[in-house]
Amino acid sequence: MSADIRVPGTTRRELLLRGALGAASASGMAAVGPFVAQALGQSGRIDVEIVQFALLLEQLEADYYRRALREVPDLSPPVRQLAREIAANEAQHVETLSQLAVQLSATPDEPPRFEFGDALRSERAFLGLAQTLEDTGVSAYNGAAPLVEQDDILDAAGQIVQVEARHAALIRFERGEDITPGAFDKALSMSQIRGLAGPYIRP
Repeated sequence: MSADIRVPGTTRRELLLRGALGAASASGMAAVGPFVAQALGQSGRIDVEIVQFALLLEQLEADYYRRALREVPDLSPPVRQLAREIAANEAQHVETLSQLAVQLSATPDEPPRFEFGDALRSERAFLGLAQTLEDTGVSAYNGAAPLVEQDDILDAAGQIVQVEARHAALIRFERGEDITPGAFDKALSMSQIRGLAGPYIRP
């Protein structure tokens, strides 16, 4: 998309968001609206918070798939292959977000301890939590994207969220569910995402 293209009342960043992240749905924008206003007064800091928060979610997912490959008994060959590919993707996301944190003159946060309860006891349980984590990840990127100030951070988030959405679709397919919950993805705030991811994160 050319930077010279403009829609009245629409910034370049909003156009990128709508094209790359699908954050233009009415429900999604309504959900993140208050956080956009808050971010306007936090110039230069919000990108660090977003990158560190995204890094935490990617560390959570990377650990989940890494452990699933070791601990889930009797994974079927298709699901094992899917878990292996997703684990590799998540590891790369962790590396990229760590590099972005350094680029922002921040020290990448070390991963906390993660606990997944009974989710690793069977393939069915593993896929169930995998779907929750992937759907949550997509909603997290959609919710955070309108707050991003630097285009290179937004570009990286746009590339990551598209892969996360593919993960979600493949997990849903393996579970025999619709590959998408609807025509538009939800956008959730950081506090909402903390509520969803919090049960799996230990101090």
